[in-house]
Amino acid sequence: MKRTLLAALILSLTASAPALAADAASSYQYAQGFPTAKTAKQARDAADLQRALVAYRFWYPTVSVEGIFNGNRKIGIEDGKQWGIAATGPRQVGFTLNSDTPYGSGVLDLKDGPMVIELPPGAFIGLVDDHNQGWVLDMGLPGPDAGKGGKHLVLPPDYKGEVPDGYYVGHSKSLKNLLAVRALPTEGDLQKALEGLRSIKIYPLSSAANPAALTAVDTSQKAMDSSSLQWEDNIQFWEKLDKVIQEETRVPEFLPMYGLLAELGIEKGKPFKPDARMKGILERAAREGRGQMLVAAFDSTRPDRKNWPDRQWEWAGLVPTNAQFSTPAGIDLEARDRWFAQAIVASPAMFRRDAGAGSLYWLGARDHKGAYLDGGKTYRLTIPQPVPGKLFWSVTVYDAATRSQVQTDQDKAALRSLFELKDIDKTKPLDLYFGPKAPKGQENRWIKTAPGKGWFAYIRIYGPETAAFDKSWKPGDFELVK
Repeated sequence: MKRTLLAALILSLTASAPALAADAASSYQYAQGFPTAKTAKQARDAADLQRALVAYRFWYPTVSVEGIFNGNRKIGIEDGKQWGIAATGPRQVGFTLNSDTPYGSGVLDLKDGPMVIELPPGAFIGLVDDHNQGWVLDMGLPGPDAGKGGKHLVLPPDYKGEVPDGYYVGHSKSLKNLLAVRALPTEGDLQKALEGLRSIKIYPLSSAANPAALTAVDTSQKAMDSSSLQWEDNIQFWEKLDKVIQEETRVPEFLPMYGLLAELGIEKGKPFKPDARMKGILERAAREGRGQMLVAAFDSTRPDRKNWPDRQWEWAGLVPTNAQFSTPAGIDLEARDRWFAQAIVASPAMFRRDAGAGSLYWLGARDHKGAYLDGGKTYRLTIPQPVPGKLFWSVTVYDAATRSQVQTDQDKAALRSLFELKDIDKTKPLDLYFGPKAPKGQENRWIKTAPGKGWFAYIRIYGPETAAFDKSWKPGDFELVK
């Protein structure tokens, strides 16, 4: 089944690529049926560019997760020895990270064998994704332990050893994996949630009798960049991808895509040394591939992106059933590009659209008239009360260029029901404000934006209820305030 899905992805990516060689092909010339030297060069360059665009979009999640790993490494967190925890804010750069809940993240390195994540009972939402952001397992409230705690075991590729009883088991396709856990501050207590993260034990299965647990490092006050922003539009994208290809095991289902990379000079066991011609093609593919993904993220024309036809709010995730973006028709390429251009990690629990979901995400990038949101203008957003969530909800503002929380001297990017909005009247609609200056008297219900910069927002509801999905509840749009 997975081989079929990969084949569909490759064919669809190729078919959906623009007619890159259209202009060149119209001028192709042949002598006695054979291509001239000029035509051969044109066709060769066009073919390599098309291969590179397909490869860029397919491998983008891999490079993105390497960016997450790199963020921890740059501040001294070592793979396999430590993991980071943080009450995040705008100083932590990462695709649509938020300030709602403290995060924990780290590298699970399986080169020496399986790893255990021992989760205590509590309000945790966690997952493990492999090095390609392929889903491995869920933990906590959306996982098989359902918030009651338990031991989760992550097995390396082709593991042949004994699997002990008493574990929730996930099978990874890579040696390095991303662990991501959120502790929900259900009482509005961030420090208590951080302590909850500290209580999680992560250790090799081989030390289970006397666990040698990874050390938790609090990075709340550190400026971090856990994204691929610095690499995504230049040759470094391919250099980082080559690093992963050299270090990781091969995913059998990806064999055609490894072949595609080999055509571009990236092959396991061989040095990556593109000549000037290939370097130029790869750099162009990085720029254009990034542009194609951002269009999918912020300028989709698909009708199914909207939950309410009369609102500008859109689903951040377009496939509600699984983490592989697979549908009866094949891989939903726009959904895949859209998600990984603006967000990180994937799990079936993240995309569910029913009252059993752990959380939901709506994206707002336009005002009520359809214009992109402008950091130099002031907007009002009306949120009907009560919001249909059993736990809490928030609105978070992101810089369109970085897809990370807006950075201003306010040093805040979210309005949250457990914090800034905890004392609101839940019987009346709530007005929130966004712009370079707070309307008089609304300072506590306002997020500062920067002139000259576009922005977008996410509405998140934790523990969403039926009204969040059946259209009986709906938020207002962003309205200009003059």
